[in-house]
Amino acid sequence: MLSSVSAAAQVFVFSEEIDTPAALNAEGPSLAIMPDGRVLMSWIETDGPVHAAVRTAILDGSEWSQPVTVVEGDDLFINYADFPLVAALPDGTLAINWSRMNGDSYYAYDTNISLSQDNGATWGAGIVPQRDGTERQHGFVSMVPDGSGGIMAMWLDGRNHDTGDSQSAAEAGEDAMQLRATTLAANGELAKEVLLDDRTCTCCQTTAVALDDGTVLLAYRDRTVDEIRDISLVRQVDGVWSEPVGISGDGWEISGCPVNGPAIDAHGSRVALVWFTAANGIPAVKMAFSDDQGASFGQPMGIDLGAPFGGVDVVQLSDGTALFSWVERSAAGEAVLVCRATPPNGCGTPVALTLVRTGRTIGFPRMVASGADVWIAWNETSRETGGRAAGAVIVRLAHATVELVQ
Repeated sequence: MLSSVSAAAQVFVFSEEIDTPAALNAEGPSLAIMPDGRVLMSWIETDGPVHAAVRTAILDGSEWSQPVTVVEGDDLFINYADFPLVAALPDGTLAINWSRMNGDSYYAYDTNISLSQDNGATWGAGIVPQRDGTERQHGFVSMVPDGSGGIMAMWLDGRNHDTGDSQSAAEAGEDAMQLRATTLAANGELAKEVLLDDRTCTCCQTTAVALDDGTVLLAYRDRTVDEIRDISLVRQVDGVWSEPVGISGDGWEISGCPVNGPAIDAHGSRVALVWFTAANGIPAVKMAFSDDQGASFGQPMGIDLGAPFGGVDVVQLSDGTALFSWVERSAAGEAVLVCRATPPNGCGTPVALTLVRTGRTIGFPRMVASGADVWIAWNETSRETGGRAAGAVIVRLAHATVELVQ
C-alpha cells in the first residue's frame, strides 16, 4: 500500500498499485494520456546481454491490453537515461521514439519514431527524423502534436560533436551537441530540420509541451563555453522559434554532463517547470511557474528535502496547482517523492511512493494526469517472488486522485 496524505496538506490520496504487463528485466517506462482517457505505457525489456525489445500496452481502468512489440533486436541502443517516450495526438494517432545503433561507438545511434493508427495494436516502421547520416549520438527526444495532425520532434544532435566531453571556446559551435527539431506528418513525410541551439549539454533529457493555441515550449540543459549548464527555453509561436532564453539562472559550472534534464507541463496559459541543479556544490530540485504561456517565469523555489538526485517530472493540473516528482537519496536508499505546489506558496509536504535500497534502480519516474487522476511509473528491484525472481528490475505503476480546487 502506498502512502497517503490529506488534500488539505496540498498533497493527494493514492490508490493501491496497478500491476503492469512488463516482464522481468524491464526498464524505462513512459506514459501518455490517450484522447479517450486511457493510459498508454511503453517500456524496454532486455533478454540477454544484447537483445532488447520496446513494448507498449494500454491501461483501461484496471485492465491492460496485451503487450505489443514495437521493435526488437540486437542493435537497439539501451540506456537508463535515454529511453523511449510515447505521445498521443488529438486524432488518436500514437507515437513512440526509440534508438538504434548506427556505428561501432557506444554513443553512435539514431533516434527513430514509429506511429500507430489503430490504438497501438500495430506500429509502423521507424522513421529517422535526423538526416545527417553521421555515426554520432542522436537522442533525448521530446514529441508534441504539431497542430496539423503530425508530430513535432525535438532532440539532441551530435553530428558536430566528438565522443569526448571537452569544449573550449575555440571549439564552441564546431564541436558541440546541438538542439534540433522537425515535424513528422501522419503520412510519414518529414519537414526541414531546424537548428534551435548550436551548443547544449550532451546527455540531459529535453522536455516539451504544446499549448492549446499551438505554442510549443521546449526546455533543456544548455551549455556555455565556460561550462555553465543551466536550463534554457525556446518557444515556437505562430510557427516561429525564439532564440534560447535562460530560465534557471543557477550558474552551475560543471565539466561533465550531469545526465539530469528538466521537465515541463502546461494547462491553458499556466506552465510549470522543474529541474535539478548542483550549483556551488549544493544539489537542489527547483521549480518555477509561468502564467503567460512560458513567456516569463516567476522566482524559482526549492522543493527537495536536502539530498536530491534529480530525475524530475511535473504535471500541471487544471486548478493551477502542479504535482512535482523527483528522486531523493538517504542512507536507506532512494525514494520517489511527490509534492503538490501552488505558484505563491511552493510545495506542501511531499509523500514518498517507494524506497529502493539499490543505487540507480528507480531511473527517471514518469507522471501523467487526466482531470483528477494521476499515474506515476518507475523502475524498482523486485522484493518478493510471486512468480518473479527477487532482485530483478521491474516496472511499477501507481494511480492517484487529487482534489481539484474549484
